[in-house]
Amino acid sequence: MSIKPLSGSNIVVDLVISAGFIITMESSGSVLTNHSVVIDQGRIIDILPNDAANKYAAKQHVHRPEHAILPGFVNAHGHSAMTLFRGLADDLALMDWLNHHIWPAEQRCVDSGFTMHGTELAIMEMIRSGTTTFCDQYFFPESAAKAAEKNFLRCRLNTPVLDFPSAWAQSADEYIDKGLALYEQYQSHPLISVALGPHAPYTVSDKPLIKIRDASEKHHIGIHMHLNETAHEVKEAVRLTGMRPIERLHQLGLLSERFQAVHMTQISDAEITRLSESGSQVIHCPESNLKLASGLCPVHRLQEAGINVALGTDGAASNNDLNMVSELRTASLIAKLVDHDATALPAYEALKLATINGATALGIDDEVGSVTIGKSADLISIDLSAPELQPLYNPVSQIVFSAGRENISDSWVAGKQLMNQRQLSFMDEGEIINNAKLWQQKIANIT
Repeated sequence: MSIKPLSGSNIVVDLVISAGFIITMESSGSVLTNHSVVIDQGRIIDILPNDAANKYAAKQHVHRPEHAILPGFVNAHGHSAMTLFRGLADDLALMDWLNHHIWPAEQRCVDSGFTMHGTELAIMEMIRSGTTTFCDQYFFPESAAKAAEKNFLRCRLNTPVLDFPSAWAQSADEYIDKGLALYEQYQSHPLISVALGPHAPYTVSDKPLIKIRDASEKHHIGIHMHLNETAHEVKEAVRLTGMRPIERLHQLGLLSERFQAVHMTQISDAEITRLSESGSQVIHCPESNLKLASGLCPVHRLQEAGINVALGTDGAASNNDLNMVSELRTASLIAKLVDHDATALPAYEALKLATINGATALGIDDEVGSVTIGKSADLISIDLSAPELQPLYNPVSQIVFSAGRENISDSWVAGKQLMNQRQLSFMDEGEIINNAKLWQQKIANIT
């Protein structure tokens, strides 16, 4: 990193952001008042009081005196291109929704253009909602990678694996081989990484799961899977295999610190112990679970067992938005109700689900998830001056329980500003919305 002094004593850097609050997520309740974050070559190189920031000569100095700066949200589970199915099949049970509406629509509509345009629409929404890293699982992931790369958003792609064919692949082996080829292609990319995404225990048989396990161990890459999403799923697994899904995955050797279990609304104490002992991660999608009446993830019990829990929105076809601010509040409120304990998942712990816990689940916590010297400058700014956020006693509580995504003013990924006071820096909003409308007309005509 080259930081050159001026003729005087100041040090030239790319960017200084001075704010009313810095919520670092480094330790419990860590909030700095009237501090600045110093950024050079995309990384955080210093955090210091505002009145000391003049030791740096910034090429750009952003002043946000009534704002909080915090790590950008890590949306740890979603299907970005499914924004183009938003509102297509609402108010249905999960298996009815999948079997009779979503899967038939995908068979008729999904191609590389669908994924590209749907992902761009999702990226625009996610930037406006404070997400700086998204974890995606959908067909034609190479198109999602291009969309993320084009628009500078950090992305983890979980390439899909199913027993049955789709427009992207014809067999489980082909899904896996294509996924591993994409992993090789993006292995050294600064913003995009690739893992394997077997859809669910009821759509992937033992042989491909064993192949996925072996690939994960060989390449040290993640496995991202819907698991124990509904009571029906678990009941059917027992009927067909004689085992609950988690026991089957344990026997196949899939559970490890690289395994991310998505949803987990149906879980026994023994299964909590199994996940904890294996080091597996859990991705909580509270609003999707509520809308599909799938169940409630026992977040507090999982955390008490030492399991890392992260937060995701799921896809816009089942949520119906990609709003991590709303997801934060819902997660905290559900946790209190599930445990009948108003102290369960307090505001700071809820914020961890969306930041450092998400980064940990994806294995990128050395790069993002906290405002830490040496990490990438993936940051957001939240305007706390709005009338609905007054009076201000605790900025963390205000963000979790009172703020909306409209209060997010700015976004940076690796020091590059993607949104400046609600204005997108690089995306063509009109073109992206027009593409969505064209897809709506096409989908409506063939479904």
